Amino acid sequence: MRVVGLMSGTSYDAVDAAACDLEYRAGDGTLHLTPLGMVSEPYPDGLRAALAAALPPSATTLADVCRLDTRIGQEFGRLAVRADRELCGGRAELIASHGQTVYHWAADGRVHGTLQLGEPAWIAEATGCPVVSGFRPRDVAAGGQGAPLVSLIDLMLL
Repeated sequence: MRVVGLMSGTSYDAVDAAACDLEYRAGDGTLHLTPLGMVSEPYPDGLRAALAAALPPSATTLADVCRLDTRIGQEFGRLAVRADRELCGGRAELIASHGQTVYHWAADGRVHGTLQLGEPAWIAEATGCPVVSGFRPRDVAAGGQGAPLVSLIDLMLL
């Protein structure tokens, strides 16, 4: 299966996409990952400024959150299309999107919730591929901290 993964980090300076081939080998029960490359694009200045203006401790409105969710989703979608074209030869079968973390609700020594923007529907419409997302909220719902997620992949691969 050819997969494109999307992410933007705490610096909210860019959106990154990495592509790979995943193959499950039933004979030995292993999952093999073959990297295909990565591409990155900076957030447009106006979007980056709007995102910065909405991050805690600043006050924001639901209207601003909705606009950011849409605009970030559209940026992720544009990069996913580029990654599919340049890295996957137009044959991506799945997109995985982390989204842009804008709030992590931690209190009393545990994480209660987390919010990532970048509506996956925009990515699905742009690419025509199924999109999986909600990685941090799922980890929190299962009793985890929601972060870091990447270290688990490092441990698995290295």
